Amino acid sequence: MTDAAPAPVFGLNPFEPSFFEDPYSQYAVLREGDPVHKTQFGAWVITRWDDVHALLRRPGMSVDDRNINGPGRREQLALLAPDREARRSLAILNIDPPDHTRIRRLVSRAFTPRAVEQIRARVGELVDEILDDLATREGPIDLVSELAFPLPFSVISEMLGMPEGDRDQLRTWSHTVTQILDPVLAMTNTEAIFDAIDHMDEVVADAIAWKRGRPDDDDLLQAMIRADDDGDMLSDEELLANVVLLYLAGHETTVNLIGNGVCALLAHRDQLERLVADPTLDEEAVEELLRYDSPVQFSRRIALDDFEFMGAHISAGEMVMTCLGAANRDPRKFGDDADDLDLSRVTAREHVSFGSGVHHCLGAALARLEGQEVIGRLVRRFPDLELAGEAKLNGRIVLRGRDEIPLQLDPHRAN
Repeated sequence: MTDAAPAPVFGLNPFEPSFFEDPYSQYAVLREGDPVHKTQFGAWVITRWDDVHALLRRPGMSVDDRNINGPGRREQLALLAPDREARRSLAILNIDPPDHTRIRRLVSRAFTPRAVEQIRARVGELVDEILDDLATREGPIDLVSELAFPLPFSVISEMLGMPEGDRDQLRTWSHTVTQILDPVLAMTNTEAIFDAIDHMDEVVADAIAWKRGRPDDDDLLQAMIRADDDGDMLSDEELLANVVLLYLAGHETTVNLIGNGVCALLAHRDQLERLVADPTLDEEAVEELLRYDSPVQFSRRIALDDFEFMGAHISAGEMVMTCLGAANRDPRKFGDDADDLDLSRVTAREHVSFGSGVHHCLGAALARLEGQEVIGRLVRRFPDLELAGEAKLNGRIVLRGRDEIPLQLDPHRAN
């Protein structure tokens, strides 16, 4: 009997029919057969944990699209929407040191893990309020629209001290704007994305002006306005860009963490039952859920110089996509059972779902806290919950999640 021939490797192909249902099978083939490869779209893709971790921390890598050899994404979008200005973002997600270092230092003064931990009780209250309402329902509920989406949005809005009247609109616009991170959706929904950007900028700018007239407010936005490092403060433009970023990055990824995490638990009932029985697992469980089905699948970098990397020659100006989802399932790092869900996995916290290096996610502490409070409280309040239909994937390459997750919270009452 001869060994089976290895699966052929053709490079990353998000257009494969089964990709969104299970990208991890394709990642596994790439990780074993061609771990550092150049795609047909011109970008490099890196899939192994060691390589992803090293690349994200490598000096000489940029996140600024202006360093791409050829038109960057914002320039491409501008060509598709010529009546709109493709503004250069001043948010820390899209700029390099030393500007990134300066702005992150000022923003992080008002967004520390300790400050986030202080709101845990309030997050728990908000979760319980939503669960109390959902408990009155006899039919199925949608986890995304009725819990995973409104909860983190309420939290970040309360933290910032945003006016009540703007929150529902901001929630809709932020969901649209995040399509700019997906190469396919960005090119097909350009007009809607720019409309949402314009609306968000206008509302947030008005909120900043309103907040400047309320110096006694004690909230995150006021803290960002007051943030001072030896006379260095955030400009209005920098405040605007980074408040918008807190809505986009700090909200959408948490929605996907909750949705992906609950779906993973429902597909692994033994692990759900472990979590129900043992509240001390909450922290470890969220780390494993982040590893198992990462809300962010890719993180981009742009080479500032020519260099050799794992046998590949990467030229200045080329885009490198680190595949966080593939790295998080790498058996070299997480063992032969890396494709399994194990809520007590001791290495789970070493996932790269929040990136690594100087651009490590600023909102990681908040996402973790919200995931712990929502998922733990949900499964213990409704330990028999089950899917009431098919969960609808969002079809995004970068921000992996579900648009709808129909749940029957109490199947016994429904019957």
